[in-house]
Amino acid sequence: MPLVDRAIADHARGERSEAERLCLEVLELAPGQGGALAVLYQIRKAEGATAAAEALVRRLVGLDPNNLWATQELALLLFGKGDLAEAEAYARNSVRIGPTDPQSHNLMGMILTDAHRPQIGEFHYRRALELLGRRQPILLANLAWNLKNQGKMAEARALYEESVSLAPAVLQTLSGWARLEETDRDFAHADVLLDRAEELAPGHPSLLLHRAILRGRTKDYAAALEILDRIERQSEAGGLGSNELLEKGRLLDKMGRWDEAFAAFAAGKRKIVEESGVVYDERQVAHLFDRLKAYFTAERLQIVPRAARVERGPRPLFILGFPRSGTTMVEQTLSAHPKVSAGDELPFVNDLTNLMPRLLESPLPYPEALADLWMGDHRDGLDELRDHYLRRVAQQVPIEPGTRFVTDKMPLNETHLGLISLIFPAAPLLHVLRHPLDVVLSVYSNHLTHGYHCANALETIAQHYVWVSDLVEHYRREMDLNYLAVRYEDIVDDQEAQVRRILDFVGLPFDKHCLKFHENRRYARTASYAQVTEKLYDDSRYRYRHYLGHLAPVIPILAPVIARAGYQIEG
Repeated sequence: MPLVDRAIADHARGERSEAERLCLEVLELAPGQGGALAVLYQIRKAEGATAAAEALVRRLVGLDPNNLWATQELALLLFGKGDLAEAEAYARNSVRIGPTDPQSHNLMGMILTDAHRPQIGEFHYRRALELLGRRQPILLANLAWNLKNQGKMAEARALYEESVSLAPAVLQTLSGWARLEETDRDFAHADVLLDRAEELAPGHPSLLLHRAILRGRTKDYAAALEILDRIERQSEAGGLGSNELLEKGRLLDKMGRWDEAFAAFAAGKRKIVEESGVVYDERQVAHLFDRLKAYFTAERLQIVPRAARVERGPRPLFILGFPRSGTTMVEQTLSAHPKVSAGDELPFVNDLTNLMPRLLESPLPYPEALADLWMGDHRDGLDELRDHYLRRVAQQVPIEPGTRFVTDKMPLNETHLGLISLIFPAAPLLHVLRHPLDVVLSVYSNHLTHGYHCANALETIAQHYVWVSDLVEHYRREMDLNYLAVRYEDIVDDQEAQVRRILDFVGLPFDKHCLKFHENRRYARTASYAQVTEKLYDDSRYRYRHYLGHLAPVIPILAPVIARAGYQIEG
């Protein structure tokens, strides 16, 4: 179409207004004209009009599902706004459309790395490099970041060195390399790399934020705070972003400036809601939890089969607990044992809840789909679910020789404690508990998405905590579980006694390395990654006391759970 050709030419020359006018004219007459939609999409994307750009590229993909470029653009756009689940769906389709296209595999690598499935992401990055046929610097840096997230620091560092040697002036590469060195506790080298990055982009907010985090790691809190103040002073939008505000709050907390810290946390949470528009869906969560309680009852479970025990190979060890309850510390403790490999936050239990209706050919959703286990052709359904879980673990977890257990510490896996115990009836279930007010405060001070985005408000964190706690109590009443509750505070009080108790429960001999979890060089991919590199300390125990006034709105919500767990509220 001549008008579209003119619009493409005008857009290529930078004559954006004329190109926009022509595209709108074409679309007025032919709303499905792909060329006009594509040009207008690029214009809206360049303007930063994300919602409009998304609507346009969705139309393109809807009109032509096999349009590789549009599918990749939509996946990238969704990835950029943090919608990893939908971004993955389009990235997978991109690979289906273009199995030999390097960018399709690069997209899969990016998305799966961010979705905590770096081993599969690594496969796609390496496939992209193979298809490209050359050592492309950005791809090398992407793979390096992926390997860093797997804890393969030496290999990641070598790739960053290679990427920088090929392209010395890429800001993202230098920044990522600095993050690796900070994570690996080489703070001096991280500083050098940030200096090089700042030569390219003086005063760049993300570099300054990283510098502030680095100063916090070395406990120079005043210097870190001054860097954040500099970001605020130079901000064109006025004020700090959500990540900067939460980091500021955590620094102020360490400095004992608790009222200011809480104000920063609250401002950060408001920013997150403003930017994402995501809120806690209380009705959806309540409905799910009611259905789980209705299904998992002692009477029904008398006739529900169990999967056979895992007889060979590593077995799962579930570390359960609300985010920020101490599960990372417990995993670092256990993975210091020579018979335990760390799986980290594995999404496989939740994946099984989505897979189950299809696998069992049930018209019902989970958990009601379990009723199809009574059908003759699905009586081994739980064994199939078990094997699916174990295959995914084998694919994605680096398992050390001699391993007997692989940990799974996905936050809030206790929501599906009933399903876990049906599939792995002999698996140890370690439930880490911490004072509920400390948990709520710590979740509030971090940007977390677990628990249906409950973390964006104090009241919704508390409500979700209560509902999960009540659900665990229900499972414990109705089922025989291989369950041990471990209190974070007890570990702090008497580490060796509690570690011996945990290892005895799991069925492993005591190993002194478990008392030095801070020496475990494994990288923990959680908000606690920095804390677990330090010796056991009690600064975070009963931290809520400094914030009692601010926490007053949630105390009535949490009071029954606090009492049931044997905690008290002390001023």
